[in-house]
Amino acid sequence: MRTVRQIYSEYKIMPSLQLHQLRVAAVGKFICDNAREPVTTRDVILACLFHDMGNIIKSDLNYFPDFCAPEGVTYWEEVKKQYLEKYGTDHHVANAAIAQEIGLPESAYRLITDIGFSKIDKILLDTSDEQKICEYADLRVGPHGVLPMVERLDEGRQRYLLRKSVDEEGTEVRKPDEHYRALVRSAKELERKIFESVTSKPTDITDAAIEPLVEELQNYSVA
Repeated sequence: MRTVRQIYSEYKIMPSLQLHQLRVAAVGKFICDNAREPVTTRDVILACLFHDMGNIIKSDLNYFPDFCAPEGVTYWEEVKKQYLEKYGTDHHVANAAIAQEIGLPESAYRLITDIGFSKIDKILLDTSDEQKICEYADLRVGPHGVLPMVERLDEGRQRYLLRKSVDEEGTEVRKPDEHYRALVRSAKELERKIFESVTSKPTDITDAAIEPLVEELQNYSVA
C-alpha cells in the first residue's frame, strides 16, 4: 500500500497543491464524520485527495510565486512541461488519467470526473451525497486555507471572469457575470442541502478544525 505522501512525491505535486488537496479531503472527511446518514467516507477522501493532480497544466506559476518555493519557478516550469507532454493540455483529462494510474476504485474515480464549479446544477440533482460533499469541500478551500463558501467564491470570482472561451468563429469571449451569479446561487443551495443532514454547521469548518485531519491524511493508505 502506498500513502498519499508517497504518491504526491511520485507525481511531483507542488507543495501548495498537496496542501490544497489535503485540506479539501479534510473538509470532506469532517462532513462525512458528522453526517446523520451513512456515506462512503473512503470514496470522498480518495476523490478529494487526488481531484487536482494534473492542475499544474493550467497553472500560471507566476501568479503565486511564493507557492513555487523552495524549488523555484524554473523547476516547476519543467515539471509542467513534463505533464503537458504526458497528458496534454486539458487538466481534467490529466486528473482522470492519474486517478486511473493510481488505481483508485471506480466509485472514487467517478467522483473526481464530476467535480467542477460549472457542474453544480447537475450535482444538485445527483442522488449521490458523496458527490455533493466532494464539490462542497472543494468550494470551501482557497489558495491559503479554509474560507466561508461565499468568501471563497468571491475570491475566485475575478479569476473566473478573466477566463476566456472561444466562440464558433474563433473569437475570444468572456463568460457573462450573470452565469457566474447563477452558479453562486446553486452553490448556496448545495450548502443548504448538505447541512440539512449534517450535525455540524458551515461555520464549524475552519483551518483549526481540520488541521488534525490534514496531518492524518498525509499517511492515508491508498493502493
